[in-house]
Amino acid sequence: MSMPPKSLRWIIPSAALLLTYAALPAIFHRGSIVLTAAGDVTTLGLYLWATAVACMNARRHRETRAFWGFMAAGCSIWAVNMSMWVYVEVLLRREIPDPFVGDIVLFLHVVPFIAAVALRPHQSKSENDKLHLGTLSFFMLLIWWMFLYAFVVFPDEYVVLNKDIYTHNYDRLYALESFVLLGVLGYFIFKTKGTWRKFYSCLFAGWALYTVTSIFLNMAIIGDTYYTGSLYDVPLLAATLLLVWTFTQAPKWNLKPEPIEAPSLRWSRLPTRLAMLAMLSAPMMGMWVLFWDPIPKRNHFRLYVTFVTLLVLGFFLFLRQSLLDSELLRLLAESQKRLENLERVQNKLIQREKLASLGQLAAGVAHEINNPLAAILGYAELLTNADVHSEQKAMVGKIAQQARRTRDLVSRLANFANQSPAEKSLVDIGILLRRAIQIETLRMQDEKIKVSMEMDPDLPKVFGSDSQLVQCFIQITSNARDALVEAGGGTLSVHAYKNTHEVVIEFSDTGAGMSEPDRVFDPFYTTKAVGKGAGLGLSATYGIMQDHGGQITCENRPEGGAIFVLRFPVAKAGLRADVELMNTYLH
Repeated sequence: MSMPPKSLRWIIPSAALLLTYAALPAIFHRGSIVLTAAGDVTTLGLYLWATAVACMNARRHRETRAFWGFMAAGCSIWAVNMSMWVYVEVLLRREIPDPFVGDIVLFLHVVPFIAAVALRPHQSKSENDKLHLGTLSFFMLLIWWMFLYAFVVFPDEYVVLNKDIYTHNYDRLYALESFVLLGVLGYFIFKTKGTWRKFYSCLFAGWALYTVTSIFLNMAIIGDTYYTGSLYDVPLLAATLLLVWTFTQAPKWNLKPEPIEAPSLRWSRLPTRLAMLAMLSAPMMGMWVLFWDPIPKRNHFRLYVTFVTLLVLGFFLFLRQSLLDSELLRLLAESQKRLENLERVQNKLIQREKLASLGQLAAGVAHEINNPLAAILGYAELLTNADVHSEQKAMVGKIAQQARRTRDLVSRLANFANQSPAEKSLVDIGILLRRAIQIETLRMQDEKIKVSMEMDPDLPKVFGSDSQLVQCFIQITSNARDALVEAGGGTLSVHAYKNTHEVVIEFSDTGAGMSEPDRVFDPFYTTKAVGKGAGLGLSATYGIMQDHGGQITCENRPEGGAIFVLRFPVAKAGLRADVELMNTYLH
């Protein structure tokens, strides 16, 4: 036997429930305990069902948890109001008094619904969106509606009892509250698409049916034609069933927040503007009380309510502004950090472009200079062996000396231009660092230089070329040695350690520091005397670090001297097997 469609599984029991409920008034007379109990318990069961479904949706869907949490709160307050009806009409078997304290609960249950849709669950929120701001907005909204109820309805309900005025004011304010919710839902139907539009349309239809029915039901109460279990409750049950069905279908519709290309600035400012309107409207309503409310007792109560509301709203506004200021400071700090990172990346790109352009230029220049330079050296050697005067021979020697110096420079340019990614493997960077320091320490034996080395014993391996890494360490150590020689001696400290996923090596000296730290990696920049350096060593080191996926920075220390910091990414766990497989394939 085939199962009925899923939609029929819901429609058939719902229709049966409504038909059964509609038939009860014809069987039982007004005021019958069976009719009253059936009406109250059925309605309470539907409200509890809606609360349970909303709670399950909040537990399952993290992206819309706040929305479903507010929905569950509204349904639970609804259920509390209905449980008060059950207690009075079923357990105590009394008629609902007028005024009834449950009316306040019923009035407040719409506020969480308004707060829920105001969260815009259809829009994806960034990680920086704070839920406490939305929570504050909800509490301010709750306080505002409580103030309206206390200002408009409560004085004629409990201070100076006037049932006619109280009933009309309550009905109008409750209808206004419902129309606000319908307005927001209608706006979202217009703004959304797909499953979210279907979801909002169902909510709108259910709440519109409930609102219209509530208006006619209130008119029936005034005309004394309403009683629990009457036909007026049938459309209320239908509206509740439609809301429950919408809640149950939401997980099947896969309602997930969608990214918004251009978030509405006006909507983001709406809570603040509503809070401003609330703060401004409260004293205006207080002025109306002073000049147009003729009853002193009701007048004094409304003034007290206005004063307390202003104090509470002022506190929440101050708290909200404090949170916004803290968020603004955090965003400013984050923006500053991002700007610094952007400048750092920009400098790296500029440096890389410099090296690439210089490499092409150096390759061409070296090629063009090599041939005439070889001729100059050859003729200079011939003149040296020829029978010439001593003064001429000295001049020829100087020509040969400068030509050889030019040849060395051209050779450095060629090496710099022909840098290519070397064969890399997993290397022990600690061993390479010790080897480079030992080589440079031998050159420092005759100088007043002390070398201090501190290295973590369990440095992880990195992926790189051992010869190029040793070249980097020697170049930086050699520069530090030259700086300490100029200062008449000092200390070179080397510190190697692991920092999360990086191996960090720091070279610091106690020399005079650098005059222009931002330019030390520029090609041909040097502060050494003529003939002692071409300014290409640190540029080549920078290129090697980039090729290894690392970073190199330098700056002057506050206590004097300079510090170079090299950062290498730690090799991944499965990299050794990948390298061995690649080497096997290449060979």
